[in-house]
Amino acid sequence: MKKAELVFIPLPAMGHIIAAVEIAKLIVERDDRISTSVLIMRPTLDSTTTKYTESLSPSTLPNRMRVVDLPCLEHTAVHKTGASWMASLAEAQKNHVKEFVSKIKAQSELSPNDSPRLAGFVLDTFVLGMNDLAAEFGVPWYVFSASGAAFIGSMLYLQALHDEQKADLPEYKDSDAELEIPSLVNRLPAKLLPSLVFDRESLPIFLGAARRLKHARGILINTFKELESHAINSLSKGEIPPVYPLGPIVRCKGNSYDVGSSQINDYKDIMLWLDDQPPCSVVFLCFRSWGSFSVDQVKENAYALEQCGHRFLWCLRERPCKGKIESPSDYVNFQDILPEGFLDRSVKIGKVIKWAPQVEILGHKAIGGFVSHCGWNSTLESTLSGVPIATWPLYGEQQFNAFEIVIELGLGVEIKIDSGINIIEGAIGEIVSSDDIKRGLKLLMENGSEIRKKVKEMSQLSRKALMEDGSSYSALTRLIEDVMDSIACHDCSLLS
Repeated sequence: MKKAELVFIPLPAMGHIIAAVEIAKLIVERDDRISTSVLIMRPTLDSTTTKYTESLSPSTLPNRMRVVDLPCLEHTAVHKTGASWMASLAEAQKNHVKEFVSKIKAQSELSPNDSPRLAGFVLDTFVLGMNDLAAEFGVPWYVFSASGAAFIGSMLYLQALHDEQKADLPEYKDSDAELEIPSLVNRLPAKLLPSLVFDRESLPIFLGAARRLKHARGILINTFKELESHAINSLSKGEIPPVYPLGPIVRCKGNSYDVGSSQINDYKDIMLWLDDQPPCSVVFLCFRSWGSFSVDQVKENAYALEQCGHRFLWCLRERPCKGKIESPSDYVNFQDILPEGFLDRSVKIGKVIKWAPQVEILGHKAIGGFVSHCGWNSTLESTLSGVPIATWPLYGEQQFNAFEIVIELGLGVEIKIDSGINIIEGAIGEIVSSDDIKRGLKLLMENGSEIRKKVKEMSQLSRKALMEDGSSYSALTRLIEDVMDSIACHDCSLLS
């Protein structure tokens, strides 16, 4: 029996690493001919990501899968030039990747019957500069996207708009223009494009990734056909590699905290509180590892929660000092940031927490709505759990995702779609008023709404997609067949 090994290289940021790890895990659990290695480039983007990768010990992973830390290259720490750190880190880590992969190849040549052969690379959308390693080792390379199919379609559209029509993409930042992107049904306001597009130093990296996409053997996307049918169909046209929608792939329950650490007590406390709440009565506010707000915005949030009267669970994190590129930290005392008396007045209906096991919370029957930054992983987690979203995007492609959630898919309501912060420069962004927040929360928590019904239906479809003969199950089968076929074709070429 031929054995194959795929090498995954994600961007060293939480959502990207989670997607790579879970896809790699899914592959080895499906087919015992394939092994996977996930290489973690260091330094990672923030301490939360580092803690997550450190939790991926061999005992937590299936057989034939490993997560490997590459040496930490401190001199390639995050720059103030947008996405340039992505390219510089990937380039600096090439020799370490080459060294690791050379060992796989040497071992397979030494023990061809017992050791897996290198079958190919699976590269993050934003580390495609490593594709030359695939050519060097004589194997194919695939792309995996931690974003949705519509976003991949937008990358290809914007690259063509720039290269063929000579459009000056950063000029769209404050424009009222609307764009007809083939992967979207509705016209997209240009100001909702990913922030990389508006930064002149980051734009070449974005465009370079889009150009390279077309040369991959296939594109793996964490989505499912029933969710993004229009976008997936649009990608099947033209000179685009085969697309494999494999999702929804989310982090498994129990993997978001360290057993034996202080987090286990926090986890129990949160879950016990939720157990005491009525079904679908709690609005959950969480903005993941990079989500935080100014002091003024925190107070507006608190006023809205107090005035709307809904039960709430609020994960509140302290914003880093301006100019520091790091993730938010824990508040020492919530009383210092919240309006005076807020915690006492809301003690019967609300809970403010420093850390949130998001997957477990979204899966709890008490949760009725989710106020989210609209990261793609969070979007899928909420969809899988059947919880509608109130959109509050902050950075990256989250404004694009928010548009897709509300306008394209009808799975959420808007608090804001065009809000945003600049993590690199520490820019705060426009304050969202308590009235706007309250209005969004009221729509979010409405019982019997069409949005709530649609989310519940999509939740059922998402689970069916992963079952045997489901759309994502079948896509994974096709991917595995393609990987094994590529080995067979390589063998034939050597014999001819």
